[in-house]
Amino acid sequence: MIKLLKGNILNVFTGDIYPAEIIIEDGIIKIVRKIKGDFDGILLPGFIDSHTHIESSLMTPSSFAEATIPHGTTAVISDPHEIANVMGLEGIEFMIEDSKRVPLKFFFTAPSCVPATEFETAGARIGANKIKNLLERDEIVALGEMMDFPSVIAENPEAIRKIKAAKKACKPIDGHAPLLSGDDLCKYVEKGISTDHESVYAEEALEKKELGMKIMIREGSSAKNLQELASIGGDFLVSDDMEPGDLIEGHMDAILRKAIEYGIDEAEAVRMVTINPAEHYSLDCGAIAPGRSADIVLVDNLKNFTVKKVFINGELVAKDGEKLFKTMGEKRTPPQGKIRIKGLKSSRLEIQAPGDRARVRVIKVFEGQIITSESVHELPIIDGIIQPLPEDDILKASVIDRYGHGNIGNGFVKGFGIKEGALASTIAHDSHNLIVVGTSTNYMMEAVEILRTGGGLIAVAPDEYMHLKLPVAGLMSHERVNILACKARQLNDFVADMGSSLSNPFMTMSFLSLLVIPQLRLSDKGLFNVEERRFVDPILS
Repeated sequence: MIKLLKGNILNVFTGDIYPAEIIIEDGIIKIVRKIKGDFDGILLPGFIDSHTHIESSLMTPSSFAEATIPHGTTAVISDPHEIANVMGLEGIEFMIEDSKRVPLKFFFTAPSCVPATEFETAGARIGANKIKNLLERDEIVALGEMMDFPSVIAENPEAIRKIKAAKKACKPIDGHAPLLSGDDLCKYVEKGISTDHESVYAEEALEKKELGMKIMIREGSSAKNLQELASIGGDFLVSDDMEPGDLIEGHMDAILRKAIEYGIDEAEAVRMVTINPAEHYSLDCGAIAPGRSADIVLVDNLKNFTVKKVFINGELVAKDGEKLFKTMGEKRTPPQGKIRIKGLKSSRLEIQAPGDRARVRVIKVFEGQIITSESVHELPIIDGIIQPLPEDDILKASVIDRYGHGNIGNGFVKGFGIKEGALASTIAHDSHNLIVVGTSTNYMMEAVEILRTGGGLIAVAPDEYMHLKLPVAGLMSHERVNILACKARQLNDFVADMGSSLSNPFMTMSFLSLLVIPQLRLSDKGLFNVEERRFVDPILS
């Protein structure tokens, strides 16, 4: 079937804007011909989010598509390592199959780090042989971010085998190199790592850029790096992790608006979400040009990026913020991903010590960042148990193995601001054990007892609690973005009433256990110093 579109187009190869007609046949652009005419708006290639984790939206791929297509997103490259760490290959298969229910083009990467490190308990293990098989699939366009960068630098045989498998499959290798510099960064790049999305500081991104890495500038719900990195520039704009409340307001269109606000050239910003990722990952979209898929977005201008129409394969799939497509097939919930925590005693959430006071290491979190720091505080000891100091914003934290092995790591955290109560979640990057933060063991136990029956997010305050259920592997829900956004907003408001000033307290908490981002983290096996790559005692001698 032949279709015709007319309008002002942005040529991503030259940066020029001019009126043209586009002839489309069977979803493919056949001819782009300059014409004369006066048209409203500008036709752009469909937006591509080249690095995201769908699970962080709390939605399944099909629900994620319903939320993002009206904002001009026509393709995403998703690393499914969240569900893979819970369920292994079965989880990846679920994501691929669910994505086929919608017109959004989902491309996946083979999760390189399942588990992310050997210092935590995960629900699965994906070795080099399984990675090789995944990379042979058409849906898999790259090797997912090599989060365990110390293993790459040290030439760990298993890590190197995964990298070689990607090279043999002629597929790029995504990176993850927070604060990595100097000779170690050179060793990492030398192995063939092509991208990085973890730069926090401009000089950090510049060093990576000078070594040939392609810079993904991230602007998500928790980590917001666009303003800092805009002056350095980059190759891609990405979301990495976005919550439902933010997706209600926009996706790549919102990131484009910020990019222009922070001084990135308009045409260059568009390239960063179209032709750049398309060429890097060998996708057949990304430009309004012959031979490319007719994935096209009509926006009002290159400042507001208000999306008027969205076409995927030449079909109109959204108009004026409303989806025009139907989600096909039945919803399916994976059979695994259960929470296996039995016979938990409150004493296992305590840190014992002699005397009246103890000097302890405390994890410090920051608004708008996923990096942490280590601080030292003196805490009281009552009946041989180190106590938190909620009045000084020092709370207890525990990570509880959800896979039935019985491991529990305990520590303290500063930055949540909760006056009385607890937060708990089965989203805890990257192994997704059960994580809980609270002002007392009793509140923490109450939160854990509720979550162990099915997973999700929960806030417990005196005499009341609020629970957002996530039945898909304890990570996602089939509900639509507006419903999830409403529930998440109510939950965050509930936590704000508990005293927290964090804009995304649950996402901040979920990164407390991310052992590949500096500086101090907590896993089910204990308190971990990322830079020294070792467990440390919460109590200082």
